[in-house]
Amino acid sequence: MKRVVAALILKDDLILACQRTRHQVMPLKWEFPGGKIEEGEQPRDAMRRELEEELGIVAEVGVEVARLVHHYPGGGSVELRFFEVRNYQGEVENRIFREIRWVTRPQLLELDFLEADLGLVKNLAAGKIL
Repeated sequence: MKRVVAALILKDDLILACQRTRHQVMPLKWEFPGGKIEEGEQPRDAMRRELEEELGIVAEVGVEVARLVHHYPGGGSVELRFFEVRNYQGEVENRIFREIRWVTRPQLLELDFLEADLGLVKNLAAGKIL
């Protein structure tokens, strides 16, 4: 099973959403920034590394907000850990995505998110988390 971390980056009342490029697996789907936990790496360390690589920020990784396992049709499972990030150093810079957007909670529902993220997106939009 692939182990992945993702950041719920908050600024004021907005959350950062990122769109995959056409060349990635599940192209043009929206997601929260993050990535694979490397062998021997702690989840929070992976979160800091991924945010520096993808967005050019040094994040203060907060609490783990949610953890879930998702099984994709046709095989492949992923364990996702979502972390709250309210503080970081540097300016958010789009280094790998097709697009990044600061959106309100209700606007999350307008984006075509990865299947594994949908339950969390609905809970965020409803104000049930964070």
